[in-house]
Amino acid sequence: MALRKLGKDPESPSGGSPTIYLDDLKNTYLVQGVKVEDEERLSRMDIPGHETVVEIPRRMVQFFLEVKGDEGPDV
Repeated sequence: MALRKLGKDPESPSGGSPTIYLDDLKNTYLVQGVKVEDEERLSRMDIPGHETVVEIPRRMVQFFLEVKGDEGPDV
């Protein structure tokens, strides 16, 4: 399996975003969230043209495996 859904924001009004995934094949995280378009905040970061920034609530950190400390169930 390539993508595993680790968790979605339980407080999301629509119930679908933000969401955090683990790509087992590439050993990377994929984060779905609101695209940051605030120029002032973006200007404080060094973002290459082929990348973007998404925003997730702090409470979503619980879904990252290293922070959680175990494999935890898929959500």
